[in-house]
Amino acid sequence: MTASVGARITRQSGSSFYYAFQILSREKRRAIYALYAFCRVVDDCVDEPDGEGEPGLQRWLAELHRCYAGRPETELGHELAEALARFPIPRSCFEDVVAGCRMDLAQRRYATWAELRVYCQRVASAVGLASIEVFGYDDPRTRLYAVELGLALQLTNILRDVAGDAARDRIYIPQEDLARFGVSEEALLQATRGAAPRPAGLDALLALEAERALSCYAAATAQLPAGDRRSMLAAEIMSAVYRTLLEEWSRRGRPIVEPKLTLSSWRKAWIALRTIPRVYWGL
Repeated sequence: MTASVGARITRQSGSSFYYAFQILSREKRRAIYALYAFCRVVDDCVDEPDGEGEPGLQRWLAELHRCYAGRPETELGHELAEALARFPIPRSCFEDVVAGCRMDLAQRRYATWAELRVYCQRVASAVGLASIEVFGYDDPRTRLYAVELGLALQLTNILRDVAGDAARDRIYIPQEDLARFGVSEEALLQATRGAAPRPAGLDALLALEAERALSCYAAATAQLPAGDRRSMLAAEIMSAVYRTLLEEWSRRGRPIVEPKLTLSSWRKAWIALRTIPRVYWGL
């Protein structure tokens, strides 16, 4: 059977999410692939060298509106429209993702954690809120879980991709934190290129950012109602994989140069397998 375009985009992205989605039913897996692929192509508009920028965001936003109206024009749009017909995903989730990507076109620095949190909620928590509608849940508190887990995952991505973001002249570490530890923008940018030693204060700064991410993982765990734990198995696998990435990044001395830290396929598969008994039986 030919893979859907959503599945192809998800697999080709190399995302750890692909492994978490494997435990879903075929119907849910097809829907989540379409959801993730839409977010991926929107993100590519602002991240890739040949991205279309604002015109691309406008084009995909228009396709999103056509999906909700039942009149998609693209292959991916047809798959997304099919998902929207089966699962109650709020339109606002996708609109938030587009708004977050638009921030990347106009804003390259964040003064405070409060500012960065808005960005993270748009590009990551909104994806989580959309995803749980596919996973299925009963307790409204699960939405709080999705918000906190989205923050945790995005902060983990920020920390393991400092160099990649710096190459696009983006610094997601809040300016107030840089100032607190006496790390200048220029010193950070030079260090990401390997053109200068790591500045004094950088390790303490990165440790602080990692603790912020860990606090979001903990908050997500605290917010997840017991009755919805099993339905959130795919999300818990994502959480376990990304938390392991954060721990491995810390263990390796918090690197900020390329290449970006990744986990092997077998290790991600092992994390997924060991997460199942923890979620189902508390082992």
